[in-house]
Amino acid sequence: MKPGNQTSVTEFILEGLPNTRELPSLFFFLFLLLYLLTLLGNALTLLTVLRDSRLHTLPMHCFLGNLSFLDACLSSVTVPKILAGLVGPSGRAISFGGCMAQLYAFHFLASTECFLYTVMAYDRFLAICQPLRYSVVMSRKTCLWLATGTWLTGSIHAAIQAFLTFRLPYCGPNQIEYFVCDIPAVLKLACADTAASQVVIQANIGVVVVGCFLLICVSYAYIASAILNIRTAQGRQRAFSTCSAHLTLVLLYSGPPVFIYLHPSSSQASDGVVAVFYTAVTPLLNPFIYTLSNKEIKKALRKVKDKVSYTK
Repeated sequence: MKPGNQTSVTEFILEGLPNTRELPSLFFFLFLLLYLLTLLGNALTLLTVLRDSRLHTLPMHCFLGNLSFLDACLSSVTVPKILAGLVGPSGRAISFGGCMAQLYAFHFLASTECFLYTVMAYDRFLAICQPLRYSVVMSRKTCLWLATGTWLTGSIHAAIQAFLTFRLPYCGPNQIEYFVCDIPAVLKLACADTAASQVVIQANIGVVVVGCFLLICVSYAYIASAILNIRTAQGRQRAFSTCSAHLTLVLLYSGPPVFIYLHPSSSQASDGVVAVFYTAVTPLLNPFIYTLSNKEIKKALRKVKDKVSYTK
């Protein structure tokens, strides 16, 4: 069909998650509970970091506040649309512009979080391997610039992904076999050859994911070497506890994108399950993992609790 005869798609229909339509009410309340707990946990962590002035001087807690905000936003990009789709067929419709905005926001927040994990690994490297220089190198100004850099780099990465996806013509069908407007599912509907776009997109994502993961691995290789050189078991345990939460979250977060975007033989159903894990479940786990392993956060939370109890 010639481009001049093609009818542009004005809206898409998200098929949603597989195996959820048989019990929509059950899955609606499960995802609603998951979403509310995610917002509550991350909001509490963010407010705790903002309210406690002692935490403002610790770079890791500056990054943790950014991570909590990112998690709340990332969950808000996907879960409300899942809930709307479970309510009824009309909730699965999304305009062309809305789909573009969702894809951009999804990759913007996800890539920013990936960059933030890399910066947090560098922070742990300085704290453990160069403790005497830590306060000088990781100053408050440096912390602010690094955090700002993650957001800026994430926005540029997402803009490239969105441009490469939506520069192609879409003339129908408009059924997206996924729960969110994401690149692999949307590209399948393009009325043009997507080979070149797919190569560039996968290369772009590969550079970000693999590059960040390698930088994190290098940081932790130095960290592991430094911990092994600590003479006392108590000292090794204390050093390891300062980065165990971050390492756990990196492992939970880095696997799913590799499976979805860099594993061509994966199916839409398996991709959906994996994507829900790192866009809905991981944002819920993050505040709990950091709260349970971070003494300063636990102390600050107790202070907030005491203040609330006192006001009552």
